[in-house]
This record gives sequence, C-alpha cells and structure tokens, in this order.
Amino acid sequence: MTDAAALTELTALVAPAHVLTDPASLQAYGKDWTHHYAPAPSAVVLPRTVEQVQAIVRWANRHRVALVPSGGRTGLSAAAVAARGEVVVAFDQMNRILAFDGVDRSVVCQPGVVTQQLQRFAEEQGLYYPVDFASSGSSQLGGNIGTNAGGIKVIRYGMTRNWVAGLKVVTGTGELLDLNKGLVKNATGYDLRHLFIGAEGTLGFVVEATMRLERAPRNLTAMVLGTPDFDSIMPVLHAFQGQLDLTAFEFFSDKGLAHILARGDVPAPFASSCPFYALLEFEASTEAVSEQALATFEHCVEQGWVLDGVMSQSETQLRNLWKLREYLSETISHFTPYKNDVSVTVAKVPAFLREIDAVVAQHYPDLEVVWYGHIGDGNLHLNILKPAAMDKDAFFARCAKVNQWVFEIVERFQGSISAEHGVGMTKRDYLHYSRSPEEIACMKAIKAVFDPNGILNPGKIFAPE
Repeated sequence: MTDAAALTELTALVAPAHVLTDPASLQAYGKDWTHHYAPAPSAVVLPRTVEQVQAIVRWANRHRVALVPSGGRTGLSAAAVAARGEVVVAFDQMNRILAFDGVDRSVVCQPGVVTQQLQRFAEEQGLYYPVDFASSGSSQLGGNIGTNAGGIKVIRYGMTRNWVAGLKVVTGTGELLDLNKGLVKNATGYDLRHLFIGAEGTLGFVVEATMRLERAPRNLTAMVLGTPDFDSIMPVLHAFQGQLDLTAFEFFSDKGLAHILARGDVPAPFASSCPFYALLEFEASTEAVSEQALATFEHCVEQGWVLDGVMSQSETQLRNLWKLREYLSETISHFTPYKNDVSVTVAKVPAFLREIDAVVAQHYPDLEVVWYGHIGDGNLHLNILKPAAMDKDAFFARCAKVNQWVFEIVERFQGSISAEHGVGMTKRDYLHYSRSPEEIACMKAIKAVFDPNGILNPGKIFAPE
C-alpha cells in the first residue's frame, strides 16, 4: 500500500489531475478482461512523458512500491490486474504517433496508441499494419508488445514481435534504453529489444515503439466453409495453402456460430448447418486467383471435406463473414467463460484437440464448450461457459481443475499453455508445463538484472516468492 506522504510525492512528479485514488478509477484501471481477481490498487498514475515514467519508477524504488502497467486493459491473463495494493501506471495520456518514415515504412508511436489508431494511420499513408484482433479498437500498443499479441493474421504476417523495429523502455531502475533504433540489420551482440516483447511489463515499461508497416493488401476476399468434422479442416487448410497465399485461416464450432447468430445483427453464412466452420482469407488480386479459390473449394467438396461454403463478393460481405469469427470473444464474454489459449505445431492440431475435447467432455458434460481459434498457426481457444445460475467463484474453482489435465496434454504434445494471451497470474502456476526448470531459472535471472528490487508487475509470469 502507498502511504499519504509517498502519494504526495508521486503527485508532485506528474500533476494532481493525473494521480487518481477515487474508487471508480481504482476499479476501472485495476482490472482487465479476466474477472478472476478483484482489482485493489492503491492509486493510478497517468504519465505524459518518458521523463515522468522514469521519475515514477525511481519513486517506486525509493518507497518499495509495486507498479503495474496498464494499457487498454483487454488482456485475458490478469497481467494488468492490480490486486495487491499496487500503483497502476496507465499509459492513456501517452497516445501520440510521433513520426513516420515512408522510405523505411516505419512509424514511431507512444505506448498508449490504440491498435486501430495505428491501423488507420497506416491506411492514410497507403500502407498496412497487419496485427489485428477483436480488441483492436481498445487495446494499446504497449500492451500488445508486452504480451506479443497475435490475432487473426499470424499465418501470413506473424506476431507483434515481427513488426517491432525499435523500442525505448524504462527499466526497473529507471534507466532508459533505446533498443535497435529501427534498424533492419544490426549484428552487434544481444538484441535486448526481444526480451521486452512478451515480458508483460516485468522487465521494463515500453515508452516508445518504432513499428514496421507493410504494403496494403489488394482485394481481400474471404470464404466461410462448413465441414462435417474437425478432422476435415486440416486437409482443407493444406489444399488452400497449396494454391493460395492465405492471409488468415480461422475456425469455430457450430456452438460458437449459434451465439453469434443469436445476436441478430450478423447473417448466417449459408442455409445449411455444419459442426465446424473454417474462415479463410486471401488477396484476390486477379481473376485467376479467384478462379483458383473456387476450383480448390470444389475439390474439397468432392473429397467430402466441405459441405457448403460462400465467398465474399463485396466489402460489406467480407466484413459480415469476418464478424462470424471476430465477434465470438465479445459475444461469449457475457457468459463469463473460463478460457484456455493453447498451441501446438499445426500438424499436431487434430490429435491435440481430440484429446483435450475428450477430457473436457468427460469432466464437464453439463457445461457448454465453445471452440474457436487461429487454426492456421496451431492456436486453439477452449471456452467453458458459465451457467447463468452458477456462482462465478464456484464456476472458476470447478473449471480450474481442467487446467492440469489440459496442460499435461499440452506438455506431451510439446506445446504452449499460452499461445497469445500471456502468462500473467492465470497461467503462472502452470509455466513449468511449457518451460523447463533451466529456462525458468534463466528468466528469473534476467528479471533480477532489469528489475533488481522487484517493483515491476510482481506476481506476474512467476509466482511471488
């Protein structure tokens, strides 16, 4: 907790209006989308400059106060939750695009820049920022970097890490590091930039990021295909990848689609009902590409892998088809789902999903399970929905038992317990299923170098010691 004298000193570092202690602000800034932990920060500070961030970190070292970084608060691992009296450092006021270089196709951003803000800026320059996901309208770039966010375009464009050309970070001692400086080629020893990507603010706070941009895609076209079973999705992926350069390949179950259609604002893709659906996207830059897509579709139907399908013919239809997948997370959030975000190599996905689905069906036959994910990169999202009448804490306690069974399967398949949501507090006790004791020891040693007093986001990734 932060005492009154320390709080007065903190206020002097920024401005009275940028230190918040009222209950509503503490509640709003102290949480993310997990709902597993009750937010309980002692204060919220909103810096406006790099120097203020440095001063806040040095203040925290003097008073041994823990700091929790906060972006758009859309995380799903409780990495941005302040549940133990920490001070939240929210980057909402550091939200400007600082510079653009059309030759290098790079843009310098503050950490509070919203993902969609960067995407629109890129469009205005005739370029493209490809990292995209359902929370792009509220997630912030600093949080995306802290969790190495992925999303729906990874099969073609990769994770956030692939687009970070340079970083400025404030370490746990208040030092400012300027890493890589936007260079494409730089063979001068350790690339410390990559340590901070995916570190969830445990090593330092991102205060500036140089992001790469890409050429804008041409005539993006989507297809939604209904399949008779999950196993059919993989040969469909293989068939289309053999003919087209896909920008996305997603899947979702009939249960997920039912919740989307129940909203009433998204039309069904076609009349027939199927157990699973694949959504794929590609650039139909020529008529020949569109014809090849239709020929591949017909081949998949002949093989029995696809029962029905539709291809977008306009921008409006493209957006409506994408809503079938992009609205899923938000739609089922009203059911307070228990989420698992896991991954394996693409070839292992069918066997992996079968084993997990069997375990979940055995132990939770009375609960609704919704599957969806980024099948093109081996990432599956398992969602167990809370019945309306069941107490939230009782539901989470019951579902937590599935973690050991699921993560034992993940370990056996040499996969990851967290493909894109990070570790935070929800996965920290299971880190050993994806990381060896030697790796964890090295990670803790790195943490000690950059944050010797342990003030940066303590209790995240590693359990408190």
